[in-house]
Amino acid sequence: MVNFAHFADVHLGGWRQGPMQELNFLAFQKVIDTCISRKVDFVLVAGDLFDSAYPPIETLKETFAEFKKLRDAKIPVFIIAGSHDYSVSGKTFLDVLEKAGFCRNVFRGEVKEEEIILYPTIWNGVAIYGYPGKKSGLEVPDIKKIRLEDAPGMFKILMLHTTMDKVRGVLPVECVEFDKLPEASYYALGHIHVDFRYRNLVYPGPVFPNNFSEIETLENGSFYIVDTELGNPFEKIDIKIKDIVVLDITVRNALSATDDIVSELGKKNIKDKLVLLRLSGTIDNQKTSDIKTEKIENFCLENGAYFFLKNTHDLKTSEVDLNIEIKNKENLEEEAIKKYSGENPSEFNKIIPQLMNILSAEKQEGETVDSFNSRLLEDARKILEID
Repeated sequence: MVNFAHFADVHLGGWRQGPMQELNFLAFQKVIDTCISRKVDFVLVAGDLFDSAYPPIETLKETFAEFKKLRDAKIPVFIIAGSHDYSVSGKTFLDVLEKAGFCRNVFRGEVKEEEIILYPTIWNGVAIYGYPGKKSGLEVPDIKKIRLEDAPGMFKILMLHTTMDKVRGVLPVECVEFDKLPEASYYALGHIHVDFRYRNLVYPGPVFPNNFSEIETLENGSFYIVDTELGNPFEKIDIKIKDIVVLDITVRNALSATDDIVSELGKKNIKDKLVLLRLSGTIDNQKTSDIKTEKIENFCLENGAYFFLKNTHDLKTSEVDLNIEIKNKENLEEEAIKKYSGENPSEFNKIIPQLMNILSAEKQEGETVDSFNSRLLEDARKILEID
């Protein structure tokens, strides 16, 4: 009989905004404290503990302190890399955690052309196997070749960070078929940010929502404690840190939208809450910058809101006329940007040349396609300031 915790997709260091990073860490801290108070036998971390293979030093220091609490409580931690904290070089800060004695990476195996044999990490009659997630789903073909070295009579756990067919839904991505996995007593999954269980296969959901849409749909993070002595061994534990206020506004007049939104917020109790504003609709003969989101944010903070997040992805302006008279055909891009910016004044126009420069970059000699794509994406995210 075993009693263990299973969580995944913590993405420490993933949020750009300081207050959101704090909530993310508080959620992780709450998981650790719960594991200790519930006296679980061990902890499984099924990938993406960090949001990158090389997280900021402050994030590392805080994370190490939490893992030390588990070690002091004599609760072992078994871990695999996810698609975010995985590195093609094979070296990540998960190695540092392991060398410090805070966890054990259970990916141990022999890779052959036709099959991948995974060796178990044995702990008190439990055999734990694991295979890491990789960028762009590159782990999927490998997982289809996995075979487990036998561990007779033991409770077998297979840890994976990937997309399974049972959870894929309509997503156009390659996935692993559950019926073709090697037999195990429990499948500890990560990667897909949903709470999902099929038989003994479990996705616990993220420890904390990783973006605006996830906060809307999930509201909070979650993880599982599994106690095989119980008739229903699967216990989902929600990690609630802050209450959320969601305002979904369809904008018809950008000039009056600011006051309308502030008026609606004034009717709600937003003190110490996370305020989410989603704007949609199509505005004619006006600009999205006519909506003064800074004024809205200031109103929220002045009225005690913990933090304010906005999403304007579905807010459109009327169709732009791109019939441009080109005076200098040798500098087509510059003239097109100048024409568009003149007719559609926006703060965004300032970064268009920088984005164009990033997207015109060439792959460096010796650079892999995966590394090249990651570099472009990371540079673009910095310019756009998106998480």
